[in-house]
Amino acid sequence: MDTLRFERIALIEFADIVEGVYLVGRKLRILIKNEGFVDAWNSGDERNRYKYHWVRNEEKGIIYRHDNAPDARWVHVATYPKHFHKGSEGNVVESYLSDNPEQALRDFLLFVRETVT
Repeated sequence: MDTLRFERIALIEFADIVEGVYLVGRKLRILIKNEGFVDAWNSGDERNRYKYHWVRNEEKGIIYRHDNAPDARWVHVATYPKHFHKGSEGNVVESYLSDNPEQALRDFLLFVRETVT
């Protein structure tokens, strides 16, 4: 994952909702103004594994996460192994994220923007 490029996308293109960014291990944590944080992670290798996960301050237990971990529970999802945990761990639907990591981050932050505004 090109952390600098991800930081720039978050801080410049989404300045209206992003308060700051910092690294937590290999994840980029993106602070969303008054709305929790997004953790963005990409393996950066040939497997191209990723996870974009939004934790909201006010909504305990509510999760929004796109990832492509090949979990057999979600084999029925048309975009498998890509899938989206929409509101809960068990509510899994098709993932609309791009396979391009930078565009995927944009797609996810657009979802956050649309949800909070």
